Amino acid sequence: MEFPLVSVIVPTYNSADFLEPCLKSILEQCYEKTELIVVDNSSDDNTQMIAKRYTEHVYNKGDERSAQRNFGVHQSSGEYVLMIDSDMVLTKGVVRACVEVIQKDLQLKALIIPEESFGEGVWAKCKKLERSFYSGVDWQEASRFFDKNAYLEAGGYDEAMTGWEDYDLPNRIESKHGAGSIGRVKTLIYHNERNLNLFTSCRKKFYYAKTLDLYIHKDTNKDRLHKQTSIIRRYGVFFANPVKLFKNPFLGIGMLFMKTCEFAAGASGYVVGKFSSKQ
Repeated sequence: MEFPLVSVIVPTYNSADFLEPCLKSILEQCYEKTELIVVDNSSDDNTQMIAKRYTEHVYNKGDERSAQRNFGVHQSSGEYVLMIDSDMVLTKGVVRACVEVIQKDLQLKALIIPEESFGEGVWAKCKKLERSFYSGVDWQEASRFFDKNAYLEAGGYDEAMTGWEDYDLPNRIESKHGAGSIGRVKTLIYHNERNLNLFTSCRKKFYYAKTLDLYIHKDTNKDRLHKQTSIIRRYGVFFANPVKLFKNPFLGIGMLFMKTCEFAAGASGYVVGKFSSKQ
C-alpha cells in the first residue's frame, strides 16, 4: 500500500472549550502522513492559540464553514482531504482505514465515516440514540474523506449553503463519477454534543433550513431530497427497529419529540429563507 499525504481540515469558531481533544486525536492517528490545517473564523476566545500548539498551519478565514473548508483545501498539500468538525474526536485508525479503502478501488472518490454522539444530559443522549439509527442509511450519511482532485473538480462545498452542503458535494461527486464512487469505512468518529439542549438543537435546524431552497433546486440532489426532508421517512428508519427505539422508553420518546421539534423548526426556517430570498 502507498502512503499518500492526507490533509485534515478543521474549521473553527469559538471552539476553545472542546478543540483540544479533536486536534490531539488527529495527531495521534496511527497513520503518520497527515497534515493538520485549522481555519478559524475570527474567534474571540483562545481557539487560535490552542490550534497553534498543534500545527503551524493555522489560518483566519470567515464566511461560514464551507468557505473555511474550501480555503483549507486550497492551502493543503495532500492527495486526500478529510473534513473534521472541531467538536469531533477521531478513533486512532480513521485515516489509515480511509486510505486503505480508497486505494483498493480506483472508482472511489469519497468515503463516509460513521459517527457516534456523546455528551451530557438527556438531549445529548437522545441525539446519540438518533444517530445510532443512521449507520448504513446512505441518504442520511455524508462523506468526509475525499480524493482532492475529485473535490476540486466538483467545485468544493457550495458556500451559499449551511448544513446542506455536506450532502450536496458528495451528490455532485457521485453524479459525475457514478454510483460506485462513494464508499464507507467502519472506523468511528465521535461527535461531542456537549450539554445539548432542545432549543439549541432546534435553532440549528432552523438556521440550516434557511438555505434548503438552494439544495432543492439542484438536479444532483433530487434523488435523496424527499427522503432527507420527509418526517415519515425519518420515522420509518426509527420504527424499523422498535426494540432499539424503546429499549429505554424515556429516551426513545424524548428522541422522537426532539426530532419532531427539529422538523418544525426546519420547516419554519425553510419558509423564512424562501421568503427572504425573494426580497
